[in-house]
Amino acid sequence: MLTTRLMPCLLMDRGALVKTVQFKNPTYVGDPVNAVRIFNQKEVDELILIDIAATTERRGIDFDTLEKVTGECFMPICYGGGVASVDEMRRLYALGIEKVSLSSAAVARPSLVSEAAAEFGSQAVVVTIDVKKNLFGKHTVRTHGGRVDTKRMPLELAREMEAAGAGEILLYSIDRDGTWSGFDLKLLKEISQAAGIPVIACGGAGSLQDVRAAVKEGGASAVAIGSMAVFQGKDLGVLIKFPTRAQQDGLFE
Repeated sequence: MLTTRLMPCLLMDRGALVKTVQFKNPTYVGDPVNAVRIFNQKEVDELILIDIAATTERRGIDFDTLEKVTGECFMPICYGGGVASVDEMRRLYALGIEKVSLSSAAVARPSLVSEAAAEFGSQAVVVTIDVKKNLFGKHTVRTHGGRVDTKRMPLELAREMEAAGAGEILLYSIDRDGTWSGFDLKLLKEISQAAGIPVIACGGAGSLQDVRAAVKEGGASAVAIGSMAVFQGKDLGVLIKFPTRAQQDGLFE
């Protein structure tokens, strides 16, 4: 049985570490390289790093910052943001990135997922599905930082990405992002039960109880925390932190 993973999900904008609320109003929280050094000390097992401006502002991948980050990072990194080709993925893997997350490009061209899985292996390919409720209360998949509503159902897309060769799904709730209000357990359970690949819960973590619920009630295979990893608490100042091993012990039992 695979060990349930808990990992920070860090957001980057123009080389700086930021945190959003419902994908809006990015707040500066520090330098990604310094944050990685702290997570090294805390013996974090895995890290997700997403560049939120790479696709939406057509900036492309910030390879210079990524090179600095990978040069300091002792843990596997999953990187997402602006990735649109197998050539770019080759360059990312060469930098030391272990997993690459595809999002807008995967929705637009599912064959990219298949090409990547064929060349690098499914274990190295993650698909991030950003989800938001529409005016009718239905979840739909969003791309380009939540700005574009594809009108597609998350369950349908998750199955398509799995069939294309994705090794994991990062399910990111836009409505819960940065709110500290807990995960969307109903959505998470629906996708986790239907998918035959691991689903990473992201968006909404406010406590270790929320993290546990994502796994025990939502069926997630892994949990990513954002605000909990960069703030002292809700409405409090910046503090790069992570649950200790003692705090994690027994969390998923």
